Amino acid sequence: MAMLEVRDLCTSFFTPDEAEMPAVVDVSFSLEEGQTLALVGESGCGKTTCALSIMRLLPANGAIVGGQILFNNCDLVTMPEDELREVRWKDISLIFQGAMNAFNPVRTVGDQIAEALRLHMNMEEAIAKKRVVELLELVGIVGSRAAQYPHQYSGGMRQRGMIAMALACMPRILIADEPTTALDVMVQAQILELLERLQKELGLAVILVTHDLGVVAEICQKVVVMYGGKVAEYADVDTIYNSPQHPYTQRLLEAFPDLNRPGDSLASIPGYPPRLSDLPPGCRFEPRCPVAFDRCQVEDPAVHQVAADHWVACHLVEKLALSQEDRRRRAEQTRAGVEGGR
Repeated sequence: MAMLEVRDLCTSFFTPDEAEMPAVVDVSFSLEEGQTLALVGESGCGKTTCALSIMRLLPANGAIVGGQILFNNCDLVTMPEDELREVRWKDISLIFQGAMNAFNPVRTVGDQIAEALRLHMNMEEAIAKKRVVELLELVGIVGSRAAQYPHQYSGGMRQRGMIAMALACMPRILIADEPTTALDVMVQAQILELLERLQKELGLAVILVTHDLGVVAEICQKVVVMYGGKVAEYADVDTIYNSPQHPYTQRLLEAFPDLNRPGDSLASIPGYPPRLSDLPPGCRFEPRCPVAFDRCQVEDPAVHQVAADHWVACHLVEKLALSQEDRRRRAEQTRAGVEGGR
């Protein structure tokens, strides 16, 4: 059974003159206990907005305008703010993108982690300080460094400190927004190993926001490929890598180096992702799609289920499915005619 279920989520940003710019449109997925799900796509595709919508931590000009976010059979979209504060950090927590910016530079790291414990767990100060040391050591930081400020930590240590803060109240779901951004390759590997270990030890369910397909292949079980604020493809990780159906997913994978095919040249996707203020009338990927046809220019495709746990939003996939169904039906009619004439 799903721990978290996002149904037809729609989130928009509003300009000062109240013009609406849809950033997330009809996004649906589910997260099960102990599972890691990736939100994948280019910058500006709506990954972070989707993650922040789950926590209802959108900027002042952003708002959820439709859909449901179900956790423990309760809709987080309509939940009163005082009740939602009980869910944040205790049940669902967030590793913010850019750990240096997430920490207050004039307060010690330990004090900032302790604040979450005091506010959400009602811990006394002495107990909270002891728990901070335990949390820092859990993520590989010497407990005595709790008294230091963020600028005294390296980039990797700040990210570990951010993870310690996110785990302070022992949440059930952890949202990690680009947790390895701006870190060197070795530190990235250490952070990912840490997240994977903590997930197994603590039984966490994780939503990983990333554009790194190598990371997705290594630690995720399900993948939501997003483009222009919408779901392009949604399936388990093996299906996405071995049998991608959406042209955008296929091009993303072709643009990623494969050690099994060292001689292959990397593909690129021409053009740029659409701006929220200037979305194409049909499929949002149509201006960049190598296999687009007339229908793609005028009609936005719906999400179609093409297998038991595989969904794709593409007119071409629908067209091929209908063609295959038509051939199957004709073959059955032919067989019936032959058998009837015997």
